[in-house]
Amino acid sequence: MEKENLWKSALAQIQLDISEPNFKTWFKKTSISEIKDNKAIISVPSNFVKSWIKKKYHKKILKSLKNVNSNIEDIDYIILANNTDEKKEAIKVENNNHPQMEFQELSLDPETGLNPKYTFDNFVIGPFNELAHAAGFAVSDNPGFVYNPLFIYSKTGLGKTHLLQAIGNKINKNKEKKVLYIPAQKFISEIISAIRGNKMDDFKYKYKDIDVFIIDDIQFLSGKEKTQEEFFHTFNELYEKNKQIILSSDRHPKSISALTDRLRSRFEGGMIADIGCPDTETRAAILKAKAKEKGFSFPDNVYYYIADNVKKNIRELEGVLNKIIIQQQITKKNINIEDVKLIIKNINQISSSSLSFSKLIKTVSDFYDVNEKDITGKSRKREIVKSRQIIIYILRKNLNYSFPYIAKKIGGKDHTTIMYSFSKIENEVKKNNDIKEEISYIEESLTTT
Repeated sequence: MEKENLWKSALAQIQLDISEPNFKTWFKKTSISEIKDNKAIISVPSNFVKSWIKKKYHKKILKSLKNVNSNIEDIDYIILANNTDEKKEAIKVENNNHPQMEFQELSLDPETGLNPKYTFDNFVIGPFNELAHAAGFAVSDNPGFVYNPLFIYSKTGLGKTHLLQAIGNKINKNKEKKVLYIPAQKFISEIISAIRGNKMDDFKYKYKDIDVFIIDDIQFLSGKEKTQEEFFHTFNELYEKNKQIILSSDRHPKSISALTDRLRSRFEGGMIADIGCPDTETRAAILKAKAKEKGFSFPDNVYYYIADNVKKNIRELEGVLNKIIIQQQITKKNINIEDVKLIIKNINQISSSSLSFSKLIKTVSDFYDVNEKDITGKSRKREIVKSRQIIIYILRKNLNYSFPYIAKKIGGKDHTTIMYSFSKIENEVKKNNDIKEEISYIEESLTTT
């Protein structure tokens, strides 16, 4: 397999496992420079990206490459700052009747942060997202005066970013409004850099004249007091001038832990709209639309088979579609249902170990902003006890572990305590939508991180 197609196949797998903002940030200017002695050399645009990828994604990259080419034994990284043109040239496939998939994230507008590929025209509407779509469309027609702020939340990979960017792109068309889209993680990074460099005045100046401020994945502000303080001031200054503020999160404002009450109050002061999970027909329609965008077409039974078997989120649907497109390009023959079954089977095998005890502990501790060691310790603090009970519930419900086994895993607790904890959360889930939503998010995170 050519190194370009090998890397695209690996990226298709990686894209299933990390958030879209992270994928765009860290992988959009990467490629395989060469393969030598069963080692893949990955070119990256800067030393910072090299350090971050090596620290955070090394194992995931190696695993994805091995899944595509079992001969790959190791990977290394080199810095190749000007690899964009080379990459665009490299992804051309000779003797192919179909257009090559492009890394469309490269077309981001550096001034607005918007990607022109995300529009209302290619946003598939269904019962699961029609309220969020209607609110977003209304905001794009009259920014600053309806639904301000607009807060959109959903589980990961269901189209929040697409909708936010579509709103921004529609407003940006007339060039009369200054629009800025920014992932929360980048906003946090800018604040940290400004503080370290004693440039807070420059930071504040950047945001004071924005007409439409769009910030994605606001839940990452959780627990970051200084960032929350600066964001609060930025929010207030823009809001008082009738500037439009649009936010997204993977959970309702009430469920964002370690968030100041005044920020939570601001988030809840406008319009809150959620995006649910699409039904089979809508998932098939989304697949068909995305295939058309990429210049490909498949039989309807292929779309419906994927839609019937990939139900987690839209990002995973697109990941499967990308793998199918790549396979068709590599083999130069039309994809059939049997090919699709094999691709989906391989993906399921890759993610079958997603619910490990250590990963569950980390996911829950991150969600509730508590220490991992406290969960398996003796602490009786309310937030620790709740985190511990959630873990017990998920272990029992999803893995069907015995109560004595869970007791052993959770720090040697008596198994009757474990039984009580499970029953308590099981009953709460039936009558408390907030706890049900929190558990749903945690379970979703276990299979997407």
